[in-house]
Amino acid sequence: DVAPPRELTPAFFGCYDWHSSVHGHWLLARLARVRPDEGFAPAARAALERSLSAANIEAEVVYLAGDGRVSFERPYGLAWLLQVAAELREWDDAAARGWSRNLEPLESAAAERIRDWLPKLAYPIRAGEHSQSAFAFGLILDWARIAGDTETEGLLSETALRLYAGDHDCPLRYEPSGQDFLSPCLAEADLMRRVLRPAEYADWLETRNPAGRPLRLAGARDRDGPVRSEAGASGRPEPESSLDAGGDTLRAAGRGSSPPLPPVRGRPAPAARPGRRDGRVLRGRSLARQLRHLPGHRARSSGAVIRPCPPVSGHSIFQAPPREEAGCSERPHRSATWRRHYRRC
Repeated sequence: DVAPPRELTPAFFGCYDWHSSVHGHWLLARLARVRPDEGFAPAARAALERSLSAANIEAEVVYLAGDGRVSFERPYGLAWLLQVAAELREWDDAAARGWSRNLEPLESAAAERIRDWLPKLAYPIRAGEHSQSAFAFGLILDWARIAGDTETEGLLSETALRLYAGDHDCPLRYEPSGQDFLSPCLAEADLMRRVLRPAEYADWLETRNPAGRPLRLAGARDRDGPVRSEAGASGRPEPESSLDAGGDTLRAAGRGSSPPLPPVRGRPAPAARPGRRDGRVLRGRSLARQLRHLPGHRARSSGAVIRPCPPVSGHSIFQAPPREEAGCSERPHRSATWRRHYRRC
């Protein structure tokens, strides 16, 4: 890799990373296809002509097949590459058909890399960043159906059912995490709508989100104020953020205002925040009050230690059935999630 990216990967370079260049080319193809009469269309087509030449794609195939690159851009970058291929396949244009033919060797190599990987994936990857499996699976499944690749479609559908069909109680209220730009819960739901029949999907979605309550989520914010995302910082505060600048209040948008929270360790109580006029308010507690119920912290009332319930055979650790033991009882906590996860012993 000790060479300029324009030599190693001459089709996709010039961005911070390879996949950013790939989905940048997808955007060029998308815009030029759906808005062919706009002023940017000629420049977009010229850029695609330069990048997607047969020689450039051949060099990309050589790079992908190099030693030590079996996991290169897997799954996120490879999924976006297949989306570029899908976009070109759907474009009824002579030049686009030529770019699609040039891209076919790299397209086939990426699909083969994904097929080799899926049977080895024992668990889903639920991160909110590039490694997430659900988001990539959705992009790849769309490509497989457009390209008529029934082998990849079948293998991917089986893998999605194996990894996600039994999920329940997705903790959407804890999203987003600090560096997320994808939602693990929503991306999984978006994938399973492609795999399950409508009635099956409705039942699965209700089991997975029994409250049936959509939450309005916003980007995470640094303590200094700017909103962070993968693309960069806007520098403007969101009117409805899931986590405020001080990191104290977890809340979802809704009607009315949340009352002031009590002081925490001598700090002044945060002021009430106006909410939206429609929907519902899910009032959060301060971060410090949440931390009191983590394992190892002592409850103020009796000094008892809160510890996680051990898993029970045949049940998920997140839904272990209550058991009667001497000196143990379910904690009477307002949050159903915490009741399922922890008990006071």
